[in-house]
Amino acid sequence: MDSLGVFASVVPEIILTIAALALLMVAAFAGDRTAGLVGWLAVAALAVTGLALTLPAVHGGGEIFGGLYRADAFATFAKAVIYTAAAACIIVAPRFFARDGGQRAEYPVLILLACIGMSMMTSAVDFVTLYVGLELTNLSSYVLASFTRRDLRSAESGLKYFVLSSLASGILLYGMSLLYGFSGTTSFAGVATALADGISMGQTFGLVFILAGLAFKISAVPFHMWTPDVYEGAPTPVTAFFATAPKVAAFALTVRMAIVAMGPGMSSWQQIVIFLALASIVLGAVAAITQDNIKRLLAYSSINNVGFALIGLAAGTADGVASVLSYLLIYVVMTLGSFICVLQMRDDEGNQVESIASLAGLSQTRPGLAAAFGIFLFSLAGIPPLFGFWAKFLVFDAAVAAGLAPLAVVGIAASVISAFYYLKVIKVIYLDTPTGKFSTERNAFDYGIITVCAAVVVVGYLFNPLLGEASAAAAASLF
Repeated sequence: MDSLGVFASVVPEIILTIAALALLMVAAFAGDRTAGLVGWLAVAALAVTGLALTLPAVHGGGEIFGGLYRADAFATFAKAVIYTAAAACIIVAPRFFARDGGQRAEYPVLILLACIGMSMMTSAVDFVTLYVGLELTNLSSYVLASFTRRDLRSAESGLKYFVLSSLASGILLYGMSLLYGFSGTTSFAGVATALADGISMGQTFGLVFILAGLAFKISAVPFHMWTPDVYEGAPTPVTAFFATAPKVAAFALTVRMAIVAMGPGMSSWQQIVIFLALASIVLGAVAAITQDNIKRLLAYSSINNVGFALIGLAAGTADGVASVLSYLLIYVVMTLGSFICVLQMRDDEGNQVESIASLAGLSQTRPGLAAAFGIFLFSLAGIPPLFGFWAKFLVFDAAVAAGLAPLAVVGIAASVISAFYYLKVIKVIYLDTPTGKFSTERNAFDYGIITVCAAVVVVGYLFNPLLGEASAAAAASLF
């Protein structure tokens, strides 16, 4: 491929890099008074980047930079979801940060820098590219987690995330070094070739360490310990971002690593993925029952949903990967809508309401918000005919087709447990005696995103042919 073709394949990353650097200069010289302008320019940059994903070289350019980066339909699908979630998290942030002296201009810049790293992660086909993209995402995330400097919870969550994420990155790096040492290459294709000749003990240890490091990034049990504390302590727009865009990027990286690099060793990693799936589903369902903070409950909901998505990966087939991609898209819509609903929950003095008990009476003061939140919770529980049911059906169907019927049965049974704590929140909102008044202030942009997400959850089945075709094409590019 000529130089022009190479750069055409990385147009999304180029656009984001130029935009991030330019907006960083604006923020540095003009200060926080331009925060609103910087935010909307960042959203515009993400929109232009999303349009760039339609270029043939971006979704079908193949491997470039000597096999370090791959432009294919799989990466394009993941990037589209990531950019959309990131843009939504920028749009809803100003109202939240207004209580802390106003939004700072660095926030959208950090989101853009994280998106560059996530773009590299989804297209990485070499350990070097993987680690560079992962660390760029992490460095931005550390700052975002502790963005509200005067909030002790935010500072604590940033420190916890930094320490534990650094440990996970070290575990991942050690696993990559083991695979490199026993395979003689950092390329995913080269590792797959080495594993096809038989898996040695050293390579097995490398697989285990890599999966452990990646499990932390997607917050799968038993590497989930950071998730509830960070989700609760971080500013709510940041929590919404952590629960959506980085999770999609980490999951896409995990899927590509498992299928492309570790494909010949499927018998070794499949058992690990099945354990991660079952542990995440069960613990996410059970631990959420005792939570009294809505953000912590949604954190365990995220862990629970990661387990369901891992069922599709455990299948190890093209249909399984397609089900994972569909699940991630639907999950992002439900989670984004849920967290933006939480953003709207304020008392009559404008303070954020996070305890579940304090949501009593929301249906009387804010019936539209209560209805939307109820839709998202029912969908997360997998109640038909909402779109969340279809997401679970896809991964269960892929598991059964791959001969993993017992895994699907356990997943279905655990869905009943998880439905309990979603229904508990809905019961508080609609049936409990009101404990206080809620703010009636509304934001058009926030409500617009909530409405769109709720509409997708309710009538998403109309888009099934398009979603099925896109996810199948993306999955096929890995095989």
